[in-house]
Amino acid sequence: MKEVLELYWAFFQIGIMTFGGGYAMLPMLQRVVVDEKKWATEEEILDYYAIGQVTPGVIAVNTATFIGYRRKGIAGAVFATAGIVSPSLLIIMALAGIINQFSQLTIVQHAFNGIRVVVCALVAKAVIGMIKKGVKDKLTFVILVSAFVSIAFFKISPIPLVVICCFLGIFSKGGEDKKSC
Repeated sequence: MKEVLELYWAFFQIGIMTFGGGYAMLPMLQRVVVDEKKWATEEEILDYYAIGQVTPGVIAVNTATFIGYRRKGIAGAVFATAGIVSPSLLIIMALAGIINQFSQLTIVQHAFNGIRVVVCALVAKAVIGMIKKGVKDKLTFVILVSAFVSIAFFKISPIPLVVICCFLGIFSKGGEDKKSC
């Protein structure tokens, strides 16, 4: 029971201390899960992000659920998931009734502008870290650029791209470790 409560508390702290959800939580997830708790290695956390990205739902919630399940089975998954979503649920319920009354205030609009900028910085940090760990050779660099261009400029759905890139990683000469998916 102690470890599931530790999972809940760790993910609760991640949930309450990060704004923007999803990708903005990745640096904090990495710091807590890899650096502090040693629940996963850097390579494993990248794999968890990948799994969280290709499964339905929010990447941070999926990653927390996966880590919780890996640590303590179903109970760990439930407690980790509850931990990561609890702060958002509590804050959203508190704000839901009053946000319309204050959203037009200049100070509130400026606060949101500041938060958006910080979220962009957090997402950029997470992306740069993932690129450093994920791009291992020329082929993975070409896959990265091709996937980005396909999604950003040609509006191609990421679903077939994930499948295609997975197979490219498996069948390439650099796919010996099978971690290119």
